[in-house]
Amino acid sequence: MIIVDTALRKRAAEGNPVRVAMIGCGFMGRGIVNQIVNSVPGMRLAAIYNRTLERARKALLDAGAPEPVVASDLATMNDVIAKGGCAVTDDPHLVCDADGIEAIVEVTGAVEFGAHVVLRAIERGKHVVLLNAELDGTVGPILKTYADKAGVVLSGSDGDQPGVQMNLYRFVTSIGLTPLLCGNIKGLHDPYRNPTTQKGFAEKWGQDPHMVTSFADGTKISFEQAIVANATGMRVARRGMIGMEQDGHVDELTTKFDVDELRAHGGIVDYVVKSKPSPGVFILATHDDPKQRHYLNLYKLGPGPLYSFYTPYHLCHFEVPLSLARAVLFRDAVFQPRAGIQVEVITAAKRDLKAGETIDGLGGYMTYGLAENGDVAARENLLPIGVAEGCRLKRDIPKDACLSYDDVELPEGRLIDRLREEQKRVFG
Repeated sequence: MIIVDTALRKRAAEGNPVRVAMIGCGFMGRGIVNQIVNSVPGMRLAAIYNRTLERARKALLDAGAPEPVVASDLATMNDVIAKGGCAVTDDPHLVCDADGIEAIVEVTGAVEFGAHVVLRAIERGKHVVLLNAELDGTVGPILKTYADKAGVVLSGSDGDQPGVQMNLYRFVTSIGLTPLLCGNIKGLHDPYRNPTTQKGFAEKWGQDPHMVTSFADGTKISFEQAIVANATGMRVARRGMIGMEQDGHVDELTTKFDVDELRAHGGIVDYVVKSKPSPGVFILATHDDPKQRHYLNLYKLGPGPLYSFYTPYHLCHFEVPLSLARAVLFRDAVFQPRAGIQVEVITAAKRDLKAGETIDGLGGYMTYGLAENGDVAARENLLPIGVAEGCRLKRDIPKDACLSYDDVELPEGRLIDRLREEQKRVFG
């Protein structure tokens, strides 16, 4: 979005920066802090929520920002923001309720907590950018209905692979082609990875072992492709996606898929392992006009019927501020669900599970996520992995079996379950 930089410079020149806040200050959050403080004229980070105040404070100081003010009440929070400072707090409600904040980015990856925060922010008239595919893939459609009623934008984020895919999707459609496959490139996929196997990698990069496991075991990519499907109306070709291993360039994939089969599905989301350029994204698209196909061949995209478009990188936190600016300045979402759940991320057993056990969190030792078409998941009453944490097993489940709602007892009083029921009533 090249126009965003111009609009931000205008806000900078007017002395009226876009005021944003952040929920969560982990590995990705620290990068966002540094990016906004040092590289985004026309935007000001006005508040950060984090469970550990010192982590938020350190992220700001490491970025060269002035000493933040700890806010434990709304009056203090509002005063700090009004005076041009940055407040840190361990109360997420203060961030949602504060005056002057135009948009919030949610960066926790937590589903139940994220649902509470995002719903409150929407009700308080804040635009929300989600760097939380897990929340989006579980209750994104119903949260969007709340955002629409409140007159605010709920958006996915630039930089993360779903956002990069959707920017590419919008470009491809804007020049007249029909996308038939939205693809993600992975270097590794092993559903049995766990926080112990991923501990060394996580320590090397300063990341959380559970988050790293979620990437390795396929849960994260299932969520990423599910939210792309929900934004485009695409489906998966089969449970878990095809997940082709292809040690070559993505341009070579134009001969690996049948265009008529892709059309019959209405387009699919998928991923490939070991392809180049990694860790980018790609789209396979077609064109119905033979005159334009002649030009595409001339421009070195090949004879068709499938043409490859790709972005060779995704830059995560570097691009998040652009998403915030798009929401505030142009009311433009990077992507959001079209309607209900087109593709669901369901729960599969990572090991033999025993009756009476309580399911651990995403990227843990017990489960991994698989992408399945929403109508199939609904018909088979399959358990979304976004609601699986904390559920108690009623019966033994063998390794690799998919769990249903009939297999578990849900914890009482969760917002995520209420939103799922409402989402079902609204969208079917």
